[in-house]
Amino acid sequence: MQDIKKIYEEYFETVNKYLFCLTHNSDISEELTQETFYRAVKKIHTFKGECKISVWLCQIAKNVWYDELRKRKKISNIDEEYILSLESSEETENTVISNEDKIQLYKKMQKLDEQTREVIYLRITGELSFKEIANILNKTENWARVTFYRGKQKLKECD
Repeated sequence: MQDIKKIYEEYFETVNKYLFCLTHNSDISEELTQETFYRAVKKIHTFKGECKISVWLCQIAKNVWYDELRKRKKISNIDEEYILSLESSEETENTVISNEDKIQLYKKMQKLDEQTREVIYLRITGELSFKEIANILNKTENWARVTFYRGKQKLKECD
């Protein structure tokens, strides 16, 4: 049980940031982070060590998020909810860059396709390697690199 506590303490922030990238809502991301660790505890025996534990946890988190979307039947209009949540939740704004810059960046990112947006979120806020991103999205490392690079180029064109 001590190992689970250590894993929780070490990876809570990573999983929470990843889920915030997907949900764009700090309350939902915290709730889903708890669910992620609950599922991880139940399935810890299935972890084979073939990837980093952070990657394994983010895969669980992504499945938790998809389950939540199916439950709420809210796959569309996530972008609008995200912008509204940025304007209303002050406590989540002090992470990577200043509030105004962050909002502008995220608004620009909403114009990208979903996979490109997810790669950029994982790379910037999740601080994951391209290999870890590839594992989470079931793609190749090269695909993750190219997608990130092309996404950055598109963001520069938005200026």
